[in-house]
Amino acid sequence: QVQLVESGGGLVQPGGSLRLSCAASGRIVNIYAMAWYRQTPGKARELVAEIKSDGSTNYADSVKDRFTISRENAKNTVYLQMNSLKPEDTAVYYCNADLVHKNYVDEFVAGKDFWGPGTQVKVSS
Repeated sequence: QVQLVESGGGLVQPGGSLRLSCAASGRIVNIYAMAWYRQTPGKARELVAEIKSDGSTNYADSVKDRFTISRENAKNTVYLQMNSLKPEDTAVYYCNADLVHKNYVDEFVAGKDFWGPGTQVKVSS
């Protein structure tokens, strides 16, 4: 009933830039927060950046001053502008949403466990 789809990943050289997008669709009533996480093999998924409905943001220390998260509320879309990319930024990036939606019997359902399938980012020369 709720779908998140990421796009914009790829291969980029160190120092380069990429912009990730994530669009949420379905019977969404309200989105409280959207976030980007990333994961590499053998490691836990980690928060990269988060943006709440009031526009406040939170970043992992490792990406501060390099990454910028933004959202377009009317389109239920969140973006991650990644600049000055480093090899250690290589990971699968996942979009997450904390939202309220209507289920098939029109009940309001809140949850934080909405994820996209992920998009691969590889930083390599």
